[in-house]
Amino acid sequence: MKLLGLMSGTSLDGLDIAYCDISGNHFNLLAAETYPYDDQWVGWLSTLEHASAYQYALVNVELGHYFGRLVNRFRHDHPGPVDAVASHGHTIFHQPALGLTTQIGDGDAIAAETGLPVVSGFRNLDVALGGQGAPLVPIGDRLLFGQYDACLNLGGIANISYEVSDPNTSARAKSDHIPLPPFREAYDICPCNMALNHLARLTGKAYDTDGLLARKGSINNDILGQMDSLDYYRQPLPKTLGKEWFVANFLSLLYADGVEVNDLLCTTVEHIARQVSNAIKGRGLNTMLVTGGGAKNKYLVARLQAQIPGCKITVPADSIIDYKEAIIFALLGYLRLNRRTNCLRSVTGARLDSCGGTLSGLPMLNE
Repeated sequence: MKLLGLMSGTSLDGLDIAYCDISGNHFNLLAAETYPYDDQWVGWLSTLEHASAYQYALVNVELGHYFGRLVNRFRHDHPGPVDAVASHGHTIFHQPALGLTTQIGDGDAIAAETGLPVVSGFRNLDVALGGQGAPLVPIGDRLLFGQYDACLNLGGIANISYEVSDPNTSARAKSDHIPLPPFREAYDICPCNMALNHLARLTGKAYDTDGLLARKGSINNDILGQMDSLDYYRQPLPKTLGKEWFVANFLSLLYADGVEVNDLLCTTVEHIARQVSNAIKGRGLNTMLVTGGGAKNKYLVARLQAQIPGCKITVPADSIIDYKEAIIFALLGYLRLNRRTNCLRSVTGARLDSCGGTLSGLPMLNE
């Protein structure tokens, strides 16, 4: 089945589109593009949580039409058959404790623009089942990238996924050396590019290329201590982060009086490396795939490797770094259309594994 996976992340880099041929647990990336957001879209998406209900509803629809037009542009540049579009949308609110998660970019608008079936709203069913609605990528980590002990995504938020023994398996099974079933564990670790890009923009740059600015800075131990002591890091799993948490708990630490931006970047990189180290310590993880925009930050990757010397870090080709999440959303759409599980309760804390996603434009499937 050939699908287009669409991903818009919290770092506001733009819309990623991945054209994938998916069969079972295998994929072939046929083409991929990123379409950067212009200043107007960055402004809307970065402040929409403060807008009126009318503005929110309007931007939701407008973004869907915009995504649809970008899909049409992509298909013009990369012609070929497409069975469906799988769109993550763009997260505005994520408060699963309140039963709330919203990803805008209306699926019906995408379907209307493209004439293609669309799967969207992947998080909602899991949240309704009592889960965090995130992260969704771990099932793709299991099915498509299972050769690694762990998969680390350094996006707007750093998150990790790894396989462990099912903690609910009986003690007798363990004592009798019966092979234990796989149990995927995953969660959001800490802010990443959301913080680093925010600081880089204070210098007039979209991001800190190769971590050069951070490398020039020095660690501010007082701020690092405040970052490391945030309550989130002591919370049990499952847990996820959203922009609201970042604004309420982390953003003020990036505006310390008298501290240079390079020092804040250096300190934030060290914080990320330390939190990732804490996440994998003692878990017997020997290999880790690192993707997301932060995988191109050479200073950040170097600090990660220094913090976890016993774990071999693999930074893959740019096509996987840049488009792994879009590829996996194509997979999630494939699983939804084939009525297979695409969300794991072991990751989200929901009552059940589920097959989530709202379907739009379905009559077109039979034409």
